[in-house]
Amino acid sequence: MDSLFVGTGLRLSYDQRVVCDQLDVHIPCGAITTIIGPNGCGKSTLLRALCRLIEPRAGQVVFDSRPLTGFGRRELAQRLGFLPQVSTVPPGISVRELVSRGRFPYQGFLRQWSRQDETAVQRALAETGLSNSADRLVDQLSGGQRQRVWIALVLAQDTDVLMLDEPTTYLDIAHQLEVLELCRQLNTDMGKSLVMVLHDLNLAARYSHHLIAMKEGRIVAAGAPSELLTPQRVEEVFGIQAQVMRDPVTGSPLVVPVASLQSAARGAAHPQGAST
Repeated sequence: MDSLFVGTGLRLSYDQRVVCDQLDVHIPCGAITTIIGPNGCGKSTLLRALCRLIEPRAGQVVFDSRPLTGFGRRELAQRLGFLPQVSTVPPGISVRELVSRGRFPYQGFLRQWSRQDETAVQRALAETGLSNSADRLVDQLSGGQRQRVWIALVLAQDTDVLMLDEPTTYLDIAHQLEVLELCRQLNTDMGKSLVMVLHDLNLAARYSHHLIAMKEGRIVAAGAPSELLTPQRVEEVFGIQAQVMRDPVTGSPLVVPVASLQSAARGAAHPQGAST
């Protein structure tokens, strides 16, 4: 499969704190790729570096066979749509108005709002099932609907690549499935490549073609969910004992946690019923 992103020798940091060092990464084109790993391992940092929101201290990112640094900001915004982990809704703004902001990369002194912009917004609303809610205020919507609005904003940018940082955060299971089904539809029906950060291993396995597992700022493994999600790998990355079986609905790997390694060690040291 062709490469969408290739990162080599990346050193990523915030101020003086190095989060990732000597990181090599490959993101396939045309797929849903999900980055998994424990809190603080560098997942969001890597995603932001691929969007050029963080400049590597060392190494290089190549996007679509071109160095990422060779893209102008406007050109890159027309190629990559990024949804951050936390988005603040401006007060009193309607769904249509917020989604219309996705057209900002196409605006300029000599190019004002056009029929093409209007068409892109209407299409984004339709693809996310928000056409009938276009005139509602965003802050009156449920969490799942609100997340659809943000995805519609990214879709209105009309990019081939969507980068989503924890798009299911704070959503209940029904809305998580709703958002991820939409992501799958964008990939299968519209041919968009998606790169996501998710915490739920089973949702990542169900909706992804390619997984990247990170721990302590490094990539431990990458590959198809069926290859990557093994009991040994889950223990290595997350520090838990788990059984991995076949999901009876989708056939994807299903991770069933048994115990953390610390709990298992305490249980071994103090067997049930043993005197102290």
